[in-house]
Amino acid sequence: MSEFRIHHDVNELLSLLHVRGGDGAEGYIDLLQKHRTPYVTTTVSAHSAKVKLAEFSKTPEDFLRKYEELKSKNVRNLDPLVYLLSKLCEDKETLQFLQQNAKDRSESSANTTTTTSYSVPPTSTKMSMQELDELRKKLGNVTASSNPAEVTRKMLRDKHNKKNPTQPNPVFPNWVYDRPALIGDFITSPTPAADPAVAIGTLPLPSQEQALVEDLLFVLIGVDGRDVTAQPVLGRQNRSFIVDATLDMSIKELVNRILPVASYYSTITRFIEEKSSFEYGQVNHALTAAMRTLMKEYLILVTQLEHLQRQGLLTLQKLWFYIQPTMRTMEILASIASSVDKGECMGGSTLSFLHDRTFNYTGDSQAQELCLYLTKAASVPYFEILEKWIYRGIIRDPYSEFMVEEHELQKEKIQEDYNDKYWDQRYTIVQHRIPSFLQKMADKILSTGKYLNVVRECGRDVTCPDAKEVLYTLKERAYVEQIEKAYNYASKVLLDFLMEEKELVSRLRSIKHYFLMDKGDFFVHFMDLTEEELKKPVDDIVPPRLEALLELALRMSTANTDPFKDDLKIDLMPHDVITQLLRVLAIETKQEKAIINAEQADVALSGLEAFSFDYIVKWPLSLIINRKALTRYQMLFRHMFYCKHVERLLCNVWITNKDFKEYSLHSAKWFSAAFALRQRMLNFVQNIQYYMMFEVMEPTWHVMENNLKTASNIDDVLCHHTSFLDNCLKDCMLTNPELLRIFSKLMSVCVMFTNCMQVSSARCSVHTEHEAGPTLPAGVDYIVKNSNDFLPEPADAVLSDAGLEVTIGKFDGNFSTLLLDLLDKLSIYSTNDCEHSMISIIYRLDFNGFYTERLEKMAIERSQKAAA
Repeated sequence: MSEFRIHHDVNELLSLLHVRGGDGAEGYIDLLQKHRTPYVTTTVSAHSAKVKLAEFSKTPEDFLRKYEELKSKNVRNLDPLVYLLSKLCEDKETLQFLQQNAKDRSESSANTTTTTSYSVPPTSTKMSMQELDELRKKLGNVTASSNPAEVTRKMLRDKHNKKNPTQPNPVFPNWVYDRPALIGDFITSPTPAADPAVAIGTLPLPSQEQALVEDLLFVLIGVDGRDVTAQPVLGRQNRSFIVDATLDMSIKELVNRILPVASYYSTITRFIEEKSSFEYGQVNHALTAAMRTLMKEYLILVTQLEHLQRQGLLTLQKLWFYIQPTMRTMEILASIASSVDKGECMGGSTLSFLHDRTFNYTGDSQAQELCLYLTKAASVPYFEILEKWIYRGIIRDPYSEFMVEEHELQKEKIQEDYNDKYWDQRYTIVQHRIPSFLQKMADKILSTGKYLNVVRECGRDVTCPDAKEVLYTLKERAYVEQIEKAYNYASKVLLDFLMEEKELVSRLRSIKHYFLMDKGDFFVHFMDLTEEELKKPVDDIVPPRLEALLELALRMSTANTDPFKDDLKIDLMPHDVITQLLRVLAIETKQEKAIINAEQADVALSGLEAFSFDYIVKWPLSLIINRKALTRYQMLFRHMFYCKHVERLLCNVWITNKDFKEYSLHSAKWFSAAFALRQRMLNFVQNIQYYMMFEVMEPTWHVMENNLKTASNIDDVLCHHTSFLDNCLKDCMLTNPELLRIFSKLMSVCVMFTNCMQVSSARCSVHTEHEAGPTLPAGVDYIVKNSNDFLPEPADAVLSDAGLEVTIGKFDGNFSTLLLDLLDKLSIYSTNDCEHSMISIIYRLDFNGFYTERLEKMAIERSQKAAA
């Protein structure tokens, strides 16, 4: 069972039970996945479980009757369900909860249910004769179309035509169904036959026997006799017969022993005629063809018996003797026909039923051989579809019987589709179409065809060199080996195609150069060239100019040797990175609507906040480097790019501070405090960058690179690549909203501080001595106006010595508080969630134990609160 299916079923169960709160669906899903077995456990001992449930039930007869009814319909997973219910009956605590839950739900539904009364509007006028005739015609049409078989055929036909409007199912002409004599079954007339002139009971015993032998030979091939007539059947009932009441009891008893064969013949004939319609699929067509072959043998037997009867050599006892071997065969065929009909089986479900029936007859060699013959015949069209799929990657399934279903999705959309639907949803498995003997191999069958289909869509012809005909056998290993060979070939072909011809690893290295800042000199050139452009509001930026500067930076750096550098593009995003990350993390949570509906900031984004790279990836590499993966790369890049930007701002402050030596500022109290705070901020930003690049991304990249070398199929490649990105996002603190908000505030404090220092630098410049007041740099008005948390004074007060001293103190206090909060949260997550890699940040930022005492004090306070 896939993770998606488990998630869906758990949510459905919680919804049905009206369970709210607790750990939610995720907790139960993790628990189920940890304890599920890697192999398929579809066979359980249901007999003892059935007996236990019957004893527990208040109406055991009804329960057993319902069980047998579902069993006859070949309901899949019935036995595992019964086994599960028996286990629930043993668990008193769970049973008590379910009973209480059912009581609560019934009470709540009773409170919310409102009774609705319906009234027939009074008719003011009588119906005319014309309206009455029209109503009579409509009712006649409804009555005429009430044949269950016809309704089922129409439903299947409409379902197929809706799914495949360009390839509608062919339909038999109406006269095939309007002429009952063509069917081969009994033709029952509504009027009873006239009584014979002489009652058969008045004849001597030899004459009675001869007359009954002749009647039985007719009845055995679906024709009413004179003294033995068939009763009309309703729906899926078995055929019953009326025998003349005046017949001698000994002869009548023998006749009643033979008549079940005629009933079996009627059931089989009706099944063959009905399931031969186009709507029921190729598997049922093949099954009915095999049954028709056996029925031909049966008719030959009846013909031979008739020949003996004409020679006067056939008595009733001889007829009973000759018909006995055939009776068992006809019984099995009729049982199979009834079960397939009741269960409305098609395609894989028909094969599952036949396979299970074949195994159930272990010990009865003749019955097992008969079922094996039918299963082999019925599986031929299914295996033909399977062969085309696993050997060539093509699906030709005109009646929707195959386990793999194709959906119309365009591979070009994979560039824009964030949900990555193409690989997961272009081809999907339909559970009820999987034959039980292929259940273990279903995932490999799906993957084999998908791999070949990708290569085929790239214009290359693929045919498996080990292609052999797949035949049904009780020894599953035979076709399992063939599927394994096809899977290994398909995996190798696609993997070699992507790795060697399409240079997947080189492409990933190219993406790493730019999105994970692998090329340091390129970024120095690029940020120097685009610094002025990216300071502008995003609406004022000219994208072609940025593209030109990007091209220049690529040509001037070592990135010029990258053969894929021309695929790198500029992308200006509508949100800053923190908003983007919080939106992603809020999906399917209570905060989702609040974040989406939050009002946009009054000030437009700057180019730095909106800037990101994008990358052009073509088919089939877009299967691995899809939009979902690129978005993750973009979030990592934007996070590190902003950190690099803050580091440059702090370095510029350091350079500016060197100019302060020319001024007599040493007497100012804020001077040393500002220098110390700037150094702490720089230490923080540089250590965070070092941690992300050298302790998270590089080791994780090397792990992924080594895993790609040993990958055996494209699903492994997808898994390793996704795991790499997920680990990077998690270890870089981008998947935890709490840590992300604290980190965002720390970055904001650093940016505010650098702008404040630029303001003070402008005030202290030589030119300001001859001017009326200091000139603020561009953007400082916005910073001062929007920093109420950090700048408590008006702008003029900030620029004075006293104001600067208060402002620097405020910055210091806020930075220290937020940093301590971050370190405290990191220690909690590293301990509780076993995120041990995050401990490295604590050691780096608190390398000399400066924060240790305060962190210990916070931990003690937290434990005291928890204890209280």
